[in-house]
Amino acid sequence: MGIATDIIMLTVAAFFCGVLFQRIGQPVILGYIVAGVILGPNTPGFIVSNIHDIELLAEIGVALLLFALGLEFSLKDLKPVKKVALLGTPLQMLLTIGLGYGIGRELLGLDWNASLWLGGLISLSSTMVLLKTLMNQGWMGTLSSRVMIGMLIVQDLAVVPLMIILPQLSSSEGGLLPAVGMAALKAAGFIAAMVLLGTRLLPLVLKYIARLGSRELFLLAITAIGLGVGFFTWRIGLSFAFGAFAAGMVLSESDYGYQALSDIIPLRDIFGMLFFSSVGMLFSPVFLVDHWREVLLLVLTVSLGKGLIFAAVVRLFRYTHVIPLAVGLGLFQIGEFSFVLAQIGVSCGAIDADFYSLILTATIITMILTPIASGQTARLYALKKHFYKGEKLETAGLPEEGLKDHIVIAGAGKIGFQIALGMQQLGRSFVVIEFDQRCFERAKAAGMPSVYGDASQEVVLNSAEISRASLLVIAIPGIATVQSIVDHVHKVQPEIEIIARVSGAGSMKLLEEIGVKKLVLPEYEASLALLRLTLMTLGLSPAETHRRVEGVRLRLYADLLENTTDYTLLTSFRGAEQEFDLQWVQLDPSSVLCGLSIIESDIRNSTGVSVVGIIRDGKLNANPSPAGLLMAGDQIAVIGDEAGRRVFCKLSAHH
Repeated sequence: MGIATDIIMLTVAAFFCGVLFQRIGQPVILGYIVAGVILGPNTPGFIVSNIHDIELLAEIGVALLLFALGLEFSLKDLKPVKKVALLGTPLQMLLTIGLGYGIGRELLGLDWNASLWLGGLISLSSTMVLLKTLMNQGWMGTLSSRVMIGMLIVQDLAVVPLMIILPQLSSSEGGLLPAVGMAALKAAGFIAAMVLLGTRLLPLVLKYIARLGSRELFLLAITAIGLGVGFFTWRIGLSFAFGAFAAGMVLSESDYGYQALSDIIPLRDIFGMLFFSSVGMLFSPVFLVDHWREVLLLVLTVSLGKGLIFAAVVRLFRYTHVIPLAVGLGLFQIGEFSFVLAQIGVSCGAIDADFYSLILTATIITMILTPIASGQTARLYALKKHFYKGEKLETAGLPEEGLKDHIVIAGAGKIGFQIALGMQQLGRSFVVIEFDQRCFERAKAAGMPSVYGDASQEVVLNSAEISRASLLVIAIPGIATVQSIVDHVHKVQPEIEIIARVSGAGSMKLLEEIGVKKLVLPEYEASLALLRLTLMTLGLSPAETHRRVEGVRLRLYADLLENTTDYTLLTSFRGAEQEFDLQWVQLDPSSVLCGLSIIESDIRNSTGVSVVGIIRDGKLNANPSPAGLLMAGDQIAVIGDEAGRRVFCKLSAHH
């Protein structure tokens, strides 16, 4: 079957290797690379017979990767960290290119051209590996993660100019600057044409295809646009992948950008698998054994040097505390787009086989090391705080006399800030802990006592005087962070009440096991809110809606909280409500009760029910006076048996 057999074997091997690496907490792309290693010519066993054909298909994978990157790009993602992303990332890349040039010239004995290529290759970090690591460690949404993702977005965009500039270093017969200038002019002209024509023409094409109602034709259209534009740029002397990226950028601004992205992702992932597998086929275990010193030297110098550069750049942009350390340990690896650049370098003769094997091996090793190194962030930061006391925590509004019997709110985002506002309105003593500089500044501007820092760090909790607090509210979703906070708090204040927000039922069980009994699951609360609105839209009274929603709430939380005091109490409330048989009834304008006081209407004697509440003009009057008048439109709460409530409903209705 030829290439069909090769693709089948690669797909099956990539699946099993991807599952294995997913299970051990590594990105699946490493599994794809390992599948390529297993089936490649450098290891014994089954060998893919048409490696060149697989590499040609992999080029489509590269184009689709860049096409999807263009579709995903949004300036909104850069706004929270725009300065360090837009200014710090180019600085980091220039410094890293300088580092790579020095490594190539001084340590590896490469010529100036290959050394510059080395600098360009190591200047990129891995978006896929970093995102997987952040998700596994529960750090998504922190300020550190936003800084890293912002810098990665700009790095990914920088792949395009690197694709244009680096090949000119090898092919510039008339001089480097004229060649780069000509490539830049071609790129600028192409982008201008895409902006002027593409933004008008391509959305019209997609609009016409969408109206046909065929999902298959829509997928085929966006694929043809991405690959077709890429082919055009290749024909005019620019990168195939550059054209695909530009097409994605144009489509991302259209009304069909999100649908195009969702449709192209499965195709991108399949061809991306072929690309990473083809990379693995070029990996040689024999090369690693024969050149282990060079590989070790490159891995160590790149990891340490690049990590320090990232930390220094982030610190330069006034990010302090754990953020420089987290960024340095998270982005030191060489990225997947380095494979793309390296293959371009091989095709233009700037990189030989040994150089390619060296950078490939180092890239794979640094990717594998990333989750291990990033996982040590908290420990290394705690060690730093232990030996270096010079960096003081930033606080705002803490009372000079200190805090006592106060509430500590971990997280001042959308949820935590509202909780803090509630405490502020009640006049209760509280302090918020926030790791995001913007949220911290907002809390400080609102006059809230605040501590800037990571609530999972002991020194930060001590600054909030957790040992003297009466209640801890954790409004942070990451389970790893919540666990760390609870562990530290229980060491200094084992009896403190803790209320926590969790992201899933599994997390709820886990936190209950470590002593957190009061838990809130946003997924459940969202479903209850939707149910409440649905029932009210269907015409159920507020009282009946409340009754039914609370019943669903108890059923949802029953399995998770059935052994707790809270669940018993909720069950008691529910039973009491049923026993009292409270019912809300609206008083019709023509009812005989309108204009009478409660005592004049003799409701108790005539119906057997008691009036316990009245809602009028949106205000609740609980336990109203017997002399209070009943008016048309009143919502009246009565308790009594079913027969009595039925009689009262007739009296309150049209008469």
